[in-house]
Amino acid sequence: MSDMLCVQDVTKRFKDKTAVDQVSFSVQKGEIAAILGPNGAGKSTIISMILGLLQPTAGTVQIFQQPPQNRKVREKTGVMLQDVNLMPGTKARELLNLVRHYYPAPLSMKTLSDLTGLSSKDLQTRTEKLSGGQKRRLGFALALSGDPELLILDEPSAGIDVTSRKRFWETIGYMAEQGKTVMFSTHYLQEAEEAAERILLFHHGKLAADGPPEAIKKRVVKQAVTFRVRADVSFSHWEGFSFIQSVRRRQDRIYIETSDTDRTLELLFEEETGAYDIQVENGKLEAAFEQLTSAERGAVL
Repeated sequence: MSDMLCVQDVTKRFKDKTAVDQVSFSVQKGEIAAILGPNGAGKSTIISMILGLLQPTAGTVQIFQQPPQNRKVREKTGVMLQDVNLMPGTKARELLNLVRHYYPAPLSMKTLSDLTGLSSKDLQTRTEKLSGGQKRRLGFALALSGDPELLILDEPSAGIDVTSRKRFWETIGYMAEQGKTVMFSTHYLQEAEEAAERILLFHHGKLAADGPPEAIKKRVVKQAVTFRVRADVSFSHWEGFSFIQSVRRRQDRIYIETSDTDRTLELLFEEETGAYDIQVENGKLEAAFEQLTSAERGAVL
């Protein structure tokens, strides 16, 4: 696998404020990576530098081993920003055709319509007459126009309905299957967990965590196996196992915090405890997000 995007020791200062502080990461061909972080974490600043809209105070950004401003880079990069500003007075089809002709090998109008859900009626509508959801779909179509190898999307599913959001992520999955690389920012943690193979979590301008959603959760979120059992069954000796952190009983239910839920379940059945109503709680990305961003300084996982 080869790096499509490389951010190396990048810092961005605005007067006395450091928005991004010595951040380094790379994204490889075919990856779907999500940028997460609270407001002011540095997400928009890092995206702007990746796109060449801002110059780093220090460090370098390269796409396809070239600066972001390189024409060849722009021809292979599709972008959808959070605020979609569309040329007024033009029909959606006209605007798409205009943008398509900037690229050497654009996608066909039919393909763009199929991928984004833009109807024939939508395409014949002037941009200022489009609804918010239609404008988002058109913005997505514009990002896909050049059949890009790299897609960079800032809050792409904001302001669209549930059905359109489902179709959007299906299209992103399809693009990844075609070998495209996708990087997106989002406030929807469930979307990041379901769609991304990798999470880049920003906090106070630093990269607080970098890894697959499951790996991040396992490092910072408590996992547990809970079940019901007879009152005379004891589990006190289980705290001697290295993968079990604690055993608690609440009325008729046992709560076991563990680093390995599979091994805990095996032990549960090996000892023939008679447990029933068994539940496995693997934690949520939201809990990991809260734990990591509540700390003053995060550690890269």
